[in-house]
Amino acid sequence: MLSKRSIRGKFIWQLVIASAALIAIFSTFLYSYIRHSLYQEILDNLIKQAKYISITIPNKHAGEKLTSFYLQKTLNLNAKIVPKPPNIDGVFFTVLEKNRTDYAILYYPYNFKEKTYLKLTKDISSISHLLNKIHKIILFANILAFAIIIVYAFIISKMLIISITTLTNKLANLNENMLKPIKIKNLPVEFQPLGKSINLLINRIQTFVKYQKELFIGIAHELKTPLAVMKLKNEVTLIKKREPREYIETIKLNIKTINEMNKMIENILKIGRQESDQFEPPVELDIIDYLKKKANNYKLLTNQEKKELILDLKPSKYKSMIQPTLLNHIIQNFVQNAIKFTPEGGKIILKSMPVVNGLKIEVIDEGPGIDEKVDLFAPFKRSGNKSGVGLGLFLAKSAADAMGAKIYIKNRKDRKGAVATLVIPSTLACPIC
Repeated sequence: MLSKRSIRGKFIWQLVIASAALIAIFSTFLYSYIRHSLYQEILDNLIKQAKYISITIPNKHAGEKLTSFYLQKTLNLNAKIVPKPPNIDGVFFTVLEKNRTDYAILYYPYNFKEKTYLKLTKDISSISHLLNKIHKIILFANILAFAIIIVYAFIISKMLIISITTLTNKLANLNENMLKPIKIKNLPVEFQPLGKSINLLINRIQTFVKYQKELFIGIAHELKTPLAVMKLKNEVTLIKKREPREYIETIKLNIKTINEMNKMIENILKIGRQESDQFEPPVELDIIDYLKKKANNYKLLTNQEKKELILDLKPSKYKSMIQPTLLNHIIQNFVQNAIKFTPEGGKIILKSMPVVNGLKIEVIDEGPGIDEKVDLFAPFKRSGNKSGVGLGLFLAKSAADAMGAKIYIKNRKDRKGAVATLVIPSTLACPIC
C-alpha cells in the first residue's frame, strides 16, 4: 500500500515499532510490579505469622508439625519445625509449583541453640490464578493498543503529510504561464521557510519568463540595427568615388559603431557570468564595513566627475551570510547610475539603515528622476538621454532575486532625483555551500 521510499510509510513503521516497544516495556514493568507487590504482601503476612508462632508455641523440636484449626483452616498454613537448611542464613522465601499447585514457602529462624527453622507453607494458587488473569488482560490490552496505534499512525501521518502533499502538487503542476506564489500563512510553521524558498524560486522563474523574450528580441534588435547602418553607410560610400576625407569619416563611424556593439556584447556576457556568480558560496560579511571600503572607490569616480559622495551608514555593524559578488553588482550599478544622472556639483548619498528583519541600502541622486510607469528592470530599458546599453538594472534585479533580496527605484519626495533601494532580509536565499 505504501512504497518503501515513502516518507509516510517510514513514519508509520517507525511510530508503530517505537510505540509497540514502549507498550511492551511498560506492560512488562507493570506486570512485574504487580507480581512483586502481591508476593511481597504474602511474604510480609508469612513473616508476621512466623513471629506470632515463634512466640506463642516455643520449645518445639525438629520434625514436629504445628497443627491447629486456626493455622490449617483459617490461615491455610502448614507449619513444621525443620533443621537449618543448607545455604540458608536468616529469613528465606520462595515459590514452588507442585502437582499444578503453587506454594509460598517461608523459612524462619526458630531456635538458635538447636539451629532449627520454622517452615511455613501456604497454598497461593488463587494468587497465581489472579496473576495469570492479569497477564492475559495486559496481553489483550497490548494487542488492542497495538491495533489502535496502527490506526492512529495512519491518521496522524495523513494529517502531517497534507502540507507536504500540497507543496508537492503545487510544484508538480507549475506552469510558466500560470505561476502563483504559495500562501505561506496556510502552511504550518515548520513548512513556512520551505514555502518562502519556493516563492523566491517562483519569483525568479516569473522574472526569467517575463524578460527572456524581451532580452532575446532586444539583443537581436540592438545588434542588427547598427550592423544595418554600417552596411548602408558602406554601400553609399562605395557607390561612387569620394574624397579621402569622406572615407575616413565612414571608417570612424564604423569604428564608433563597433565599439558600441562591443560594449553591448560585454554587458550581454555579464549576464552569463552573473549566472555562475549566483552559485558563489555565501560568506559572513560585515555589510557596513564592505560599503565603507567600496565607497573609497566610488569617491574617486565622483570626484573625477566633480560630484560629491556622502555616506550615512547605520548601524555601525551588520553581519550577514551573503554573496559579495552579487551584492557588488547591485551597489555598483546603483552608484554608477547616480553618478551618470547627477549634474556637476551635485551630491550622491549612500545610505543604510536597519529595518524589520533586515537592512535597507539606498543610493540617492540629484538627477532628473525616473518615469515610474516604465519597468526600468526590463532589459534594454533606458531612462533619460544618457548613453547606455540598458542592461545594468536588469543585471541588478537578477542578482537581487538570486540572493532573495528586493530592489526598487522611486523618485525623491523632497526634491528632484531618484532613490534606488536594496532591502537585504536577515535570512537570505543563498545557495547551499
